[in-house]
Amino acid sequence: EDLLQDGVNQAEVVEVGATQPVSPSSKPTPRYFNRERVPERVVHAKGAGAHGSFVVTQDVSHITKAKLFNGVGKKTPLFIRFSTVGGELGSADTVVDPHGFAIKFYTEEGNFDIVGNDIEIFPIRDPMLFPDMSRSRKRNPKTHLKSQDMWWDFVSNRPESSFHTLILMSDIGRAHGYRRMNGSSVHAYKMVNSQGEVVFAKIHWKTEQQAPPMTFQEAKDLLGPQPDYFTQDLYDSIEKKNFPVWTMYFQVMTVKQANAYPRNPFDITRNWRVEDYPLIEVGKFTLDRNPVNYFAEVEQVGYNVANLVPGIEPSPDRMLHGRMFGYADAIMYRQGVNWPTNSDK
Repeated sequence: EDLLQDGVNQAEVVEVGATQPVSPSSKPTPRYFNRERVPERVVHAKGAGAHGSFVVTQDVSHITKAKLFNGVGKKTPLFIRFSTVGGELGSADTVVDPHGFAIKFYTEEGNFDIVGNDIEIFPIRDPMLFPDMSRSRKRNPKTHLKSQDMWWDFVSNRPESSFHTLILMSDIGRAHGYRRMNGSSVHAYKMVNSQGEVVFAKIHWKTEQQAPPMTFQEAKDLLGPQPDYFTQDLYDSIEKKNFPVWTMYFQVMTVKQANAYPRNPFDITRNWRVEDYPLIEVGKFTLDRNPVNYFAEVEQVGYNVANLVPGIEPSPDRMLHGRMFGYADAIMYRQGVNWPTNSDK
């Protein structure tokens, strides 16, 4: 009699009283199941992502020779992952928290990763404080309960965190969903054009999906019935072909201006005033395709600050240099050689 062995159903004939053999056909499925998870991210664990493309709308070849930014109409595929910062994988989207806004450009010169946030400044300028800052947003190590005291203890003892904290507690810290957030590279990059001329530039992007900020009461009301509100809003919008769009800008500072700047221009706890360093439009990007496999495409995507392309180099920002090591190490720890969404196109 034929045995059903289609990977789902199977039948065996075993002599009563005999030692039952282990069917080899049953081994792969448990093995796959045991390995279909990777450790969640230490920070930015909860998130969502989507595919899209970036299109150049203004020539900036005088700023950088990076090919993805050269030639009006130039189109580059990308993948974006949005996230909260402190919460674990199953936490709520609507808590007051900084939000990650990471972009992976699949360029002809290799991948370029911008590991940005929705707030253009950072709470710290010293990379050695990064673990302490991150732990302050986690659960209490003794009680394993969420504790706002840890975060406030940290920022109240670090004066450089004041500006970021004020912005976080403003309307900017309560966006009405991922697709309605603005974003920034936070760091300045060293930009080099084809003549070898150097400037420094921060990268910003502004949403075209305008909406008032979420109120504290709205956020609280969604915590129970819809903790995945941001994730669902992004997914449903793309499924309905209401594709979210952002406009990208450079904010440029010359080497001469950097040398004359009254403080460290690469201190990411402070911003560059747009009145002094106006935004220069570069292009627009659109998200138009949802992932078909969240685990492979979103959970395993890895953003590395060290993924740069010719024409874009590190600035003297020491937090940037610290992250260039830390993010590559985190990716290798979490997922080893698994690189489905991270491969060059």
